[in-house]
Amino acid sequence: MKTTLTRMKRATLLAAVLAAAAGAALLSGCSTSSGAPKNTMFDFGPAALPTTPLAAPAAGSAPIGAVVVTDVTGSAAFDNERMYYRLNYADALQSRAYTNSRWGATPLQLITQRLKTRIAQTGAKVLTPTDASNGVAILRSEIDDFTHSFDSASQSYGQLVLRASLFNQHKLVDQKTFSRKIPAASADAAGGARALAAATDAVAADINAWLATLPLPKQ
Repeated sequence: MKTTLTRMKRATLLAAVLAAAAGAALLSGCSTSSGAPKNTMFDFGPAALPTTPLAAPAAGSAPIGAVVVTDVTGSAAFDNERMYYRLNYADALQSRAYTNSRWGATPLQLITQRLKTRIAQTGAKVLTPTDASNGVAILRSEIDDFTHSFDSASQSYGQLVLRASLFNQHKLVDQKTFSRKIPAASADAAGGARALAAATDAVAADINAWLATLPLPKQ
């Protein structure tokens, strides 16, 4: 009896391992299997104005006048063009890269540019650290997570977790962590890219709303 149960446990474990391996193989080469060209490159698309009006500032707050936006920082995994995904249902600790799909620039560069664009769309003046900007607040951001994650073989989402810190006159004004998780429309690199682009726009909107509440000089 014990032998039979042991064999059943081994068979169940083997089936789970094979299923995870099959899922990883399918995802890593999904751009080819779907008929898309090899080495497909993705970015966030045009930074069009939001389709819905920007939310009015809360009572007692006003749109920020000017801000220095530094380059977004993060781990080395986000400083290259690889597109990463995780099979949370198999091993959430293992980060995998799509074989034939890449970002057109590093996630750090893509997110930096999108943040600058979305902040500028509020009417704020967006400056760089090299600009003459004495007395202007400085926004620093660091990525904690930027991944296409799968809860099952057919359900996935793109998630951005970003920690933003605002400084004025070398003093910390406030720090806040923003997290947005957007469902992916398809279980492949294209679906992940669209979900991560949407998550980035959502975080940018949250940052704009946060900045408008902070006590800063309005240049």
